[in-house]
Amino acid sequence: MSFGFFGIQFGWGLQMSNMSAIYQYLGAKEGDIAFLWLAAPLTGLIVQPIVGYASDRTWGPLGRRRPYFLVGAILASLALIVMPNCGAVWMAAGLLWILDASINITMEPFRAFVGDMLPPSQRKSGFAMQSLLIGLGAVLSSALPWMLTNWFKVGGGEVTQGAIPRTVQLSFYIGAVVFMCAVLYTIFTTKEYPPEDLKQLKESDCGCLGKAAREIMSGIFSMPKTMRQLALVQFFTWFALFCMWIYFVPAVATKVFGGAPGTPEFQAGNEWGGLCFSVYNGTAFIFAFVLLALVGKVGAKSIHRISLLCGGAGLVLAFLFPEKHVLLGSMVLVGIAWASILSMPYAMLANAIPAEKMGFYMGVFNFFIVIPQILASLGLGLLMKKVLGDNPMNAVLLGGASMIVAALCVSAVSKEVE
Repeated sequence: MSFGFFGIQFGWGLQMSNMSAIYQYLGAKEGDIAFLWLAAPLTGLIVQPIVGYASDRTWGPLGRRRPYFLVGAILASLALIVMPNCGAVWMAAGLLWILDASINITMEPFRAFVGDMLPPSQRKSGFAMQSLLIGLGAVLSSALPWMLTNWFKVGGGEVTQGAIPRTVQLSFYIGAVVFMCAVLYTIFTTKEYPPEDLKQLKESDCGCLGKAAREIMSGIFSMPKTMRQLALVQFFTWFALFCMWIYFVPAVATKVFGGAPGTPEFQAGNEWGGLCFSVYNGTAFIFAFVLLALVGKVGAKSIHRISLLCGGAGLVLAFLFPEKHVLLGSMVLVGIAWASILSMPYAMLANAIPAEKMGFYMGVFNFFIVIPQILASLGLGLLMKKVLGDNPMNAVLLGGASMIVAALCVSAVSKEVE
């Protein structure tokens, strides 16, 4: 039931490890990159609660969640094919809106899917399995341009300002195929259980926009206590991650490899940054097995607190020791945090929300992921220019500090989620 997440994360991994570089290849400055990423969190803020609400009220030949898997996968695959052929920054930014919205249409129902299909006692294991497949998809996608260059000897094409390397283009084409095939596998091999209130569901007026808007707003203001407690943890966690996703690869390319856009050193640095992302995702894949063993013995709060401290330490070490092989070690610590981020908050939340609103509240929970990312998109560019000295490695340090704060905030979450 979670295999589709392998494809979803393949798409996310390509986006996270390559979009900053694509913007720079097309002429964007480092101080502008954060704002150009605004599309990603903003689409999540809008799309995920709506899709979650709608999928809670859907039932048809493909079931409740699977129609959204299919539509999102088709749109995301098409966007992945077009993205590396952009000829201007504005075109890449517009396609990022489409790509991110499409991935969100597929992803959020997958979170609710596990809650639908598994009893409470198995949900921690279910979300840990998602982490495993997410890690596997991300490690392959993040390292793909580096592997094409170094293992398969694919030429990068013209190394000039304004030209996206051939290895990046080919990676996105491969990603489109993997995304579609993985989601189709879940659609065709997993049967959904009908909701208990199927008759009421069919009779409900889910097509009324006014009624939907009122219910969404009501649900937001009456969210469960556990969700409110997890909000602060998620805020600082995802601010940290966005700092890393936006600026880690540019930091490696410019500060570690000493490159500038359009030079071989810059391309090599971007590929090494992608390899670093592959390491943290690979660590998350391996650590997901550890989570599967721990969830029955150790509380989710304890697991998550320790994991976030590891991630924060990893980003701080990347700042203190900016040497390319040392960076691989720092990403191992980030990978431990990433595995927990992808599973433990959702496991804590799933047992605290009503089953009939699983999709909706999973979508609302995304607010606490995208709001810090929106703030980062709007504010990091100014911070880079005024405070961080246009040094992307300083933004990585800021991310490490934020993740350590998130770990400290875990203590405020209710003990009932354990």
